[in-house]
Amino acid sequence: MLILGSCVEPYRPDVIQAPNNYLVVDGFINSNGRTNIRLSRTLNLDGANIPPGEANAQVLIEEEGGPQFRLVQGNNGNYTSQPLQLNPIRRYRLRIRTADNQEYASDFVENKITPPIDSISWKAESDGLQIYANTHDAAQKTHYYRWKFDETWEFTTPFYSVREYKNNQITDRMINVNRCWRGSNSTTILINSTAKLSQDVVSEFPIIKIPSNSVKIKYKYSILVKQYAQTKEAYEYAETLKKNTENIGTLFDPLPTQLTGNIKCLSDPAEPVIGFVSVASEEVKRIFIKRGQLPIFWGTLDEYSYCALDSVELKDVAATFASGLVLPVNDILNEMGSTIGYTASSAECVDCRVRGTIVRPDFWE
Repeated sequence: MLILGSCVEPYRPDVIQAPNNYLVVDGFINSNGRTNIRLSRTLNLDGANIPPGEANAQVLIEEEGGPQFRLVQGNNGNYTSQPLQLNPIRRYRLRIRTADNQEYASDFVENKITPPIDSISWKAESDGLQIYANTHDAAQKTHYYRWKFDETWEFTTPFYSVREYKNNQITDRMINVNRCWRGSNSTTILINSTAKLSQDVVSEFPIIKIPSNSVKIKYKYSILVKQYAQTKEAYEYAETLKKNTENIGTLFDPLPTQLTGNIKCLSDPAEPVIGFVSVASEEVKRIFIKRGQLPIFWGTLDEYSYCALDSVELKDVAATFASGLVLPVNDILNEMGSTIGYTASSAECVDCRVRGTIVRPDFWE
């Protein structure tokens, strides 16, 4: 046993620590709205940091034989265009010049017209809320689809605070910090093909499944589904990316394969570039789901189960509340109705802005 144990050595292939720093282009050209592109760089496999955004680049949408449209730099490698209405019969590409004067460009790609979303449907299944997308193309020209989504939900903190510590004293709280809204975006690759079907129809494509005890459906939940038509090449790239990033970890999953995008480095053709830029119009549809529409036996996981009320004496007010980590909730009164202290709890148990925003979304019903 000792001999066998001494023969085991860790295997660390060179690729884990390879100092590669390739450009990553994430996004698509939106032909009927704002285009958002994020530029970043690859990291080696044992790196612990988030991929850094590529700053100070010049990013353009270029029409074949036509005008160019500049994207404006935002935070963390994000670049955004003005709302555009691109010509549906022309081809477009993305052109990039980085701060070190390296030039990159995608292939010119046809502008795909996305058919409308017919409906967003849902079913309350035994273990959760399943949401679906339904669409079709009567002209039989799409065949390749991709979806993204934005979620928004309403939530409350356990304690309703009527007091706040401000300017070194306890005062009445003027805004409600008990009810907030929170959101998230899709992170998985959602694609589907009807190329092998007799009709270009997508029926009940699963978008997301929300567990029956999720806090997202405690009060009211909304999802905005975004739909895009894809070329065959864009679909195949997304399919490979999905296999490489999501379908790994077991003996029966497919082996990772080389990603071949449509972006090239013009300054150095041998330099790999990660990404695939497609051009398509965007179709969106939003639905709301209220708690009363769901099974009454569904319970909600209490994400604030650790929260508790404490009491703070008047002499300890400044020492307790000055840091902002603990917030007052209400007065503690004696038999004569005079304030002798305050109930209090941690900021995240009182102020919902720790996890969300008190600003009601414009679209909220």
